[in-house]
Amino acid sequence: MSRFWSDVVRRLTPYVPGEQPRGQKLVKLNTNESPYEPSPRVLEAIAATRGAELRLYPDPDSGALRRAFAGYCGLGPEQVFMGNGSDEVLAHTFLGLLRHELPIQFPDVTYSFYPVWCDLYGVAYRKVPLAADYSVDPDAYAKEHGGIVIPNPNAPTGMAMSLDDIRALLGKNPHAVVVIDEAYIDFGGASAVPLIAEYDNLLVIQTLSKSRALAGLRVGAALGQAHLIEGLERVKNSFNSYPLDCVAQRGAVAALEDVAYFRAICARVVASRERLARELAGLGFEVLPSAANFLLVRYPGWEGRVLFSALRERGIIVRYFDQPRIDDYLRISVGTDEQCDALLAALREILA
Repeated sequence: MSRFWSDVVRRLTPYVPGEQPRGQKLVKLNTNESPYEPSPRVLEAIAATRGAELRLYPDPDSGALRRAFAGYCGLGPEQVFMGNGSDEVLAHTFLGLLRHELPIQFPDVTYSFYPVWCDLYGVAYRKVPLAADYSVDPDAYAKEHGGIVIPNPNAPTGMAMSLDDIRALLGKNPHAVVVIDEAYIDFGGASAVPLIAEYDNLLVIQTLSKSRALAGLRVGAALGQAHLIEGLERVKNSFNSYPLDCVAQRGAVAALEDVAYFRAICARVVASRERLARELAGLGFEVLPSAANFLLVRYPGWEGRVLFSALRERGIIVRYFDQPRIDDYLRISVGTDEQCDALLAALREILA
């Protein structure tokens, strides 16, 4: 603590990201990164970057990337906002579209960055309990509020809402922005993007970190009607006019263009997820149904913290959340089949 800190800094409880080990031989299943490398076209595009491009500032509007993302989603470029990862896009959303007199609402078990942004920007919020089975109940969001934020699929549960439930949520809350955070949508959920034309209060957030294996480039997007995108542009241009460097823009365009590669690695992750879920259930784990690239699991009679530590001692890192309702659970990212086999072998040894 420093005497020079502002009151805002003093009251913050910053987000703690998953461990990123360096120089250690660990089976890393803790941060939901892709177990596969990005499309070869991405590497070719990055390698083709010229020195003259690096000398100049990048396109502040990410024009080529916006057009590529819009084309992929069936939208116009004016309906797309690009940012330095979906976390930055979400942060701009909290400040630009969700800071009102009434509190916003999001699930009690969800992405733990949401309350951090609320504290940073002075956004009042209310946590809405998930149902007993950890699903999102659209009818639970009926109180007066200043906006709704829901990941679909939810994190860290991995459970997805149906498009009908999202439509119902939008229809019952026309007075406020409804943000659907689709970081994991490509692994099994139904995207809300087709609803954008129908609902002027819908903002969809997506990322290229997970399904397109570009976590290291930091590329995220918001999709919605032009008036919402304009609000985000106003925040961006009051914060950082150049959020995406030219290398990231080039790489992201190449990733969006290689649809066949994208579909192939998504299919591999889904197949590995289903296999891992079956194997874990066979060992006696309770496994929540997942439409993401991770599983949330618990072993009856074991504390989550203890099981997490036992795996860490064996060179395998997963994610443990010390918070109500899920403190006996572990979130396990879906790795390669070899990584999943190493996890299963370690668990058999621990539980023997």
